[in-house]
Amino acid sequence: MNQRLCRTLCCPWSRCCGMGDFRPRTVWLGHPEKRDQRYPRNVINNQKYNFFTFLPAVLFNQFKYFFNLYFLLLACSQFVNELRLGALYTYWVPLGLVLIITIMRENQRVPADMIFLRTSERNGSCFLRTDQLDGETDWKLRLPVACTQRLPTAADLLQIRSYVYAEEPNIDIHNFIGTFTREDGDPPVNESLSIENTLWASTVVASGTVVGVVIYTGKELRSVMNTSNPRHKVGLFDLEVNCLTKILFGALVVVSLVMVALQHFAGRWYLQIFRFLLLFSHIVPISLRVNLDMGKMVFSWMIKKDSKIPGTVVRASTIPEQLGRISYLLTDKTGTLTQNEMVFRRLHLGTVAYGMDSMDEVQSHVFSAYTQPTHDLPASRAPATTKVRKTISSRVHEAVKAIALVHNVTPVYESNGVTDQAEAEQHYEDTCRVYQASSPDEVSLVQWTESVGLTLVGRDQSSMQLRTPTGQILNFTILQIFPFTYESKRMGIIVRDESTGEITFYMKGADVVMAGIVQYNDWLEEECGNMAREGLRVLVVSKKSLTEEHYQDFEARYVQAKLSVHDRSLKVATVIESLEMEMELLCLTGVEDQLQADVRPTLEILRNAGIKVWMLTGDKLETATCTAKNAHLITRNQDIHIFRPVTTRGEAHLELNAFRRKHDCALVISGDSLEVCLKYYEYEFMELACQCPAVVCCRCTPTQKAQIVRLLQERTGKLTCAVGDGGNDVSMIQEADCGVGVEGKEGKQASLAADFSVTQFKHLGRLLMVHGRNSYKRSAALSQFVIHRSLCISTMQAVFSSVFYFASVPLYQGFLIIGYSTIYTMFPVFSLVLDKDVKSEVAMLYPELYKDLLKGRPLSYKTFLIWVLISIYQGSIIMYGALLLFESEFVHIVAISFTSLILTELLMVALTIQTWHWLMIVGELLSLACYVASLVFLHEFIDVYFITTVSFLWKVTVITLVSCLPLYILKYLRRRFSPPSYSKLTS
Repeated sequence: MNQRLCRTLCCPWSRCCGMGDFRPRTVWLGHPEKRDQRYPRNVINNQKYNFFTFLPAVLFNQFKYFFNLYFLLLACSQFVNELRLGALYTYWVPLGLVLIITIMRENQRVPADMIFLRTSERNGSCFLRTDQLDGETDWKLRLPVACTQRLPTAADLLQIRSYVYAEEPNIDIHNFIGTFTREDGDPPVNESLSIENTLWASTVVASGTVVGVVIYTGKELRSVMNTSNPRHKVGLFDLEVNCLTKILFGALVVVSLVMVALQHFAGRWYLQIFRFLLLFSHIVPISLRVNLDMGKMVFSWMIKKDSKIPGTVVRASTIPEQLGRISYLLTDKTGTLTQNEMVFRRLHLGTVAYGMDSMDEVQSHVFSAYTQPTHDLPASRAPATTKVRKTISSRVHEAVKAIALVHNVTPVYESNGVTDQAEAEQHYEDTCRVYQASSPDEVSLVQWTESVGLTLVGRDQSSMQLRTPTGQILNFTILQIFPFTYESKRMGIIVRDESTGEITFYMKGADVVMAGIVQYNDWLEEECGNMAREGLRVLVVSKKSLTEEHYQDFEARYVQAKLSVHDRSLKVATVIESLEMEMELLCLTGVEDQLQADVRPTLEILRNAGIKVWMLTGDKLETATCTAKNAHLITRNQDIHIFRPVTTRGEAHLELNAFRRKHDCALVISGDSLEVCLKYYEYEFMELACQCPAVVCCRCTPTQKAQIVRLLQERTGKLTCAVGDGGNDVSMIQEADCGVGVEGKEGKQASLAADFSVTQFKHLGRLLMVHGRNSYKRSAALSQFVIHRSLCISTMQAVFSSVFYFASVPLYQGFLIIGYSTIYTMFPVFSLVLDKDVKSEVAMLYPELYKDLLKGRPLSYKTFLIWVLISIYQGSIIMYGALLLFESEFVHIVAISFTSLILTELLMVALTIQTWHWLMIVGELLSLACYVASLVFLHEFIDVYFITTVSFLWKVTVITLVSCLPLYILKYLRRRFSPPSYSKLTS
């Protein structure tokens, strides 16, 4: 075994280190000695590969260290030969064995993209958990290659001569084209490979042990190709602060140049410029970024600790203030606005419909179908010249039977602690059975058939078992399965009833595709529209009886089409469509996805806050419209303009003109029509859509969702927030200015990719109205006050230099200048992160307060100019006052001006605070105490004896009052004659 591995491991790294690009590729299985010389060549670079030279790439990403070690051993073989203590193969053969062969077991993550060869499960299949790949929590059924699954043991894989042909890597995780060929048989065996035979990386084996062959690794993994690098989000507030900082830097340069100009550029004036730049460097507040970042950490901590929105996680702590300025909210529907818990609501047979209150009638019809001594003559055995009119009972039975068969649901039996698992599976224990499927819709349908008497009790790769109300087990052989795809919008299954030998083709799908497949009727379209308007997700169920000859002919053509490498999808679809003609319409099913708790009041809060909500969903138009009405996204008295389907530029032009004539109405548009409009009339469409109070985009793809977010940002310049719960929402979430993920039934992929994660949609209201609003207003106040603190001392320095003949001499030196922006003012200034103008209950009760923030007034050029003027006024008053009252010694100027400056800053913080918190009082008192205590150690800069005199006290008091009292008076007058909106709510 080791010698064989040595021969085949001559260069296993050609694919990993870029020595060849073999797309599409051929992967060999089995002994090199057993292959003849007619190797299948790669179609691009004419290279051949066997199983062992390719399989080491399985763990390439996981064990890069070992691979580097292996390369080092090869490159330094001469050096190793001199130092080795034994044969060289004793070093690298064990390593090669570890890296080459692994068998994946239950609950292990698949390390690379593989073809499923073999499983230990008795039913010949296994389940995968794909929540980290596609965001869906339901398990996916995967099937091994038939000829390798039939081998007695896994070791026999090394004895066969076979190869796998795989398509070139692409981004599609839902489709795959390949073939498996075994050449040592007579005749050779050819099997087609599809998505059901794959094990993609990042998925988890949920049952049994699996063996596979690697086809893609590294950058060619489906999971890697579907992972986009999220853009680095910089908040609008940070950009505004950066802009103000640039203005301050410009002011710094101008002031320095003016000082040198007033000296008439005498002497070495260029050195003086740099001295003044250093002297007035406080104009640009270096501590601003530190204070803001610390404030954002506090805001994020407050969000996580809010007991009224439990489970909320802040994953991007740099943009909490963005939540206070959202203008457009784009939300997914299923799992975000709705619970993603499907409940069966309606069965419609055309002439009769059954709702939740009449399911007992359905149950009685099913019971009578299996207890009456005679049954209706099956359609396949009925005389061709007569048409049997079926009774209601038989029609209901056929519909329920079809629903119980046409699906991909698998019953799984789990031990409940009392019943043995094997015994539960053998006796079909109801208490131990759970259903696994890739869609909650299918599970709800199977659960409903169980409730009316026809229970799915068993299923494997080739058979299915149903239990009747009388306890009889019906066995069906699964001949073919045609899985659901987003392109076909339907799924089908061909089964043979073992008791009668009848072959039946069942199909279910969306009405838009099934309408052209079933026989002519005059009720399908109308009833589908009625059920969709009730908010139900509608499926059309049909069947077609096949003779043995008809099926054998179809199977031969179908197998041939599946073996095609080029245009396989088209050829397979053509063969299947030959069956999809004149099918018998059995029934319509309607399932309901109920709204999440408090969705309606939350959307109303957002609407009153001035936020426009757009719903982007993959559902059909009628269902999306009904959900929007049911959730009050579209109010009852609001007009709705349903954008007609358009395919050409002329049609889009006419429809846009029709839409332009309407005012204040909600827009409902499909993804196909949206794509046409954006292609030809992007600017015009976005201009009209942004004027709508609400927009619903149905049949949207994940790419379209991200495109809409990007267009809103570009066309409006407003902040956007995207909310979703599934993997198909990740692109939209990452593109938005604020991405919010809802932890739902589709996994945590959206939650992990978002900036903020919530457990329910209703938490979004408090996240925006309370935390977003507070974060923005507090950040604005904090930044303005830090700027004021820096400008105030810079103004004093400018006045001081001007008085003393524009000398570049610092006013404050040493610890004074350091302590000013740290221990003397840091605590009270930073305590502004605890300030709030209204209580959280008031902010939720009056969301109109949020609308005021959309204008950006808390931090604007106007407010910035006001604070600049305040800083210049206070700095000038303090400095000139100290110069007038300092008497004879210069050290008194420092003592008077610095003490007045500290007291002014503390009073200005008190003037700015809206609601006092006990930590704010502590911060004020602590800063004052620190300054008083430090006077003992500042005898180099301040005359300690002078500050204890009455003269010092009254001078500081007068200067401080003159600098602050006018501002208090102005604040009182403003509140008296022009009060802010929130003051009316707090009075």
